[in-house]
Amino acid sequence: MSGLRAADTTTPVGRQRTTPAADRAWSADPYADALRAGRGPLFLRRADGWLLPLDVERWCAEADAADLDVLRRCEGPVLDVGCGPGRLVAALGTQGRRALGIDVSEAAVAHTVRRGGQALLRSVFDPLPGTGRWGTALLADGNVGIGGDPGVLLDRLTRLLRPGGLLIAETAPGPDVDERALVQITGLHGTPGTAFPWARVGTPALLRHARAAGWRADDRWSAGGRTFVALRAG
Repeated sequence: MSGLRAADTTTPVGRQRTTPAADRAWSADPYADALRAGRGPLFLRRADGWLLPLDVERWCAEADAADLDVLRRCEGPVLDVGCGPGRLVAALGTQGRRALGIDVSEAAVAHTVRRGGQALLRSVFDPLPGTGRWGTALLADGNVGIGGDPGVLLDRLTRLLRPGGLLIAETAPGPDVDERALVQITGLHGTPGTAFPWARVGTPALLRHARAAGWRADDRWSAGGRTFVALRAG
């Protein structure tokens, strides 16, 4: 929104984060190292040892066809929640559209700014510019899992978007996925990072959570082996 500077990564003094463990985990190695290198392997690790691969190479590349399809659907100024290294924010900027990325990782914010995008070092639960005026919020790359409780996240996004605003979320490909777990970020070697809450939801589960939170379904689709849902704020 007006007055933002691409290099503004200021963290408000005295603010309280909702998920401090997640902030530390995404800001520390090995995630920061993977972003700097532009490649993995990198995983989310559950306590039972199950590993979810993280697609660092795609995140650090240019926006692909599935991404561009998402961006064509965006309306008004766009808030990319958990922007990572900023491929979507950069692509929107190239199109001459207003966009801001937020992320709790310093490496991710720095990467986004180097690509020419605007980004702030913030959690979605922190005070944010443009509250109540964003046209679209993006939860790409599984970021519907932020905070470990989709209902809480959806409630927060209701307050960030303008009335009737659009949320586009990428869901887990498995249709029956609806889980919450403590996870750690890890590479193939070394000690996993701090555990933090995360959620994974497929499209049916997200639609259930959305209805309970007062959202209405706008669209659902698949592209490039990925699945997406568009929701309207009540």
